[in-house]
Amino acid sequence: MGLPFLKMHGLGNDFVVLEGRRAPLELPRDWIRAVGDRRTGVGFDQLIVMEPPSDGRADLFMRIFNPDGSESGACGNATRCIAHLAMQAEGRGAVVIETLAGLLPAERVDTDIVSVDMGPARLEWEAIPLARAVDTLHVPMTVGPLSDGVATNMGNPHITFFVPDAEAVDLATWGPQAEHHPLVPERANIGLVSVLARDHIRFRVWERGAGITRACGSGACAAAVASIRRGLTDRRMTVSMDGGDLTLDWRADDGHVLMTGPIATSFFGEFTGDLALERFV
Repeated sequence: MGLPFLKMHGLGNDFVVLEGRRAPLELPRDWIRAVGDRRTGVGFDQLIVMEPPSDGRADLFMRIFNPDGSESGACGNATRCIAHLAMQAEGRGAVVIETLAGLLPAERVDTDIVSVDMGPARLEWEAIPLARAVDTLHVPMTVGPLSDGVATNMGNPHITFFVPDAEAVDLATWGPQAEHHPLVPERANIGLVSVLARDHIRFRVWERGAGITRACGSGACAAAVASIRRGLTDRRMTVSMDGGDLTLDWRADDGHVLMTGPIATSFFGEFTGDLALERFV
């Protein structure tokens, strides 16, 4: 018997999902990288392992790995997908997902539409974290055409840059340089925002450890928060990404960010042969 998996995506931000609640999974970094290879593996933006929760208020724990094998604290699109699976299994309309970033309540809005409370946006320089004390609303980082960014932690670090046309920026060139800038010692997700209206922004993203992706839920949250902090948009907006649209709402009362959008299941599979886990252990 091989190791079964599920392939899911949220707006083209794609995931390999593994079941780790019945028996713990030890995943070597080389195996994660092999599975993440889009030519010789399955390919994913993040690999997700569902594990037993450590907090009694949660329905399950979601562990997140990037294609380079590094671990991430948050992934908004994956949270919607995993919440969908949990709600299906439990026959309920709401669940709580535990992550390294904390507890994320989620609820079903429609058949394949899920809303997640991504928690509060962290805005302090040490919470991002940044290498030194700076104003997170005007981060002194310049990489090519990118400058004067906004730093936000949504369970993982984000630097958002405002540009006239997000499509015109060579994100493949400047994204990795900004990700590894000395000011972000734990690296950062790099977002580009063009403001289209008070309730609509265009967003592209270079994800830490993954590269350019079609969508990034936590990045969309950070982009929305950055736009609001700069006074460029209202607190509720549509965030348009390469893969489609999310609705973001940064609540004024508690500072929590609500993210609503679609999920989809692509296929089921099984790891055998050259990708059999036992070959890497």
